[in-house]
Amino acid sequence: MSLTKEEVLRPLARRRGDAVVVTTMAAVRPWGQLSSSALDFASADSAMGHAADFALGLALAQPHRKVICLNGDGSMLMSLGTLVTIVASGATNLVLFVLQNERYELTGNQLVPGAGQVDFAGLARAAGFPHVHSFQEAAAYEGALPAILESAGPVCVALKVETGTSGPLDRGPAEPEAYLRPSLAESAHALRRALAGRGSH
Repeated sequence: MSLTKEEVLRPLARRRGDAVVVTTMAAVRPWGQLSSSALDFASADSAMGHAADFALGLALAQPHRKVICLNGDGSMLMSLGTLVTIVASGATNLVLFVLQNERYELTGNQLVPGAGQVDFAGLARAAGFPHVHSFQEAAAYEGALPAILESAGPVCVALKVETGTSGPLDRGPAEPEAYLRPSLAESAHALRRALAGRGSH
């Protein structure tokens, strides 16, 4: 059993409050369809595998604000050491979601290494995460989500998600989701303004 991206992201969009949400890869377009916050940031077309690193930096820089990272399983595999770094940092305001669709969806749906075998919740526990959750059913996930978001972190949530068909990103006016049209640098500047209270959200 797997969740759809809609089942994962829509309840989260309703409950994110003033949290920063960092998305990457297969989550970027679905999230853009649900949220238009200035506190959304797509880390999807630069060095793949570093969305969780970026989210950790934000969490440390903004200790009084919740930071949510919507990471993919392929991206997480590229930086497993980040799990240990997150715990060692002492950040209590970071919630790391790992969407397991077992594919590099944006680059052609190739299988990720260890597809169907890697236990991301187990990896997070071994790294020392104090709160780890795993879901593959929508009602259980949605019911637990309020407590997950209120927990002192770091928190890791592993989710079995259906494979999709999103293609490569194309930053610019042709991109349907508004927060993906600016360049990565422009997006970073906009997020900084929003965090400083100079942007709308």
